[in-house]
Amino acid sequence: MKQEIIKKQIRCPHLGHEIALSYCLRESGKLPCSRIINCWSVYFDIETFLKKVLGEEQWRQFINVHPKDKVTSLIEIIEMAKRVK
Repeated sequence: MKQEIIKKQIRCPHLGHEIALSYCLRESGKLPCSRIINCWSVYFDIETFLKKVLGEEQWRQFINVHPKDKVTSLIEIIEMAKRVK
């Protein structure tokens, strides 16, 4: 059952195409994407699933992470692109 859920795909509003839950679970490194609850809650009880998959410590880390606003994200992307050139 867990494998079926992890392989399920939905359209990612951030990336703009189909993406599997497995990607969303690790989008932010060791933690899930900050939007995972909003995106997946219409399909199943994602919060209960995350609590089981992450464990208590990672769940606390996840709920305490505050996503960056768009301007901050854009500035970081621009800075990374400048360094790559």
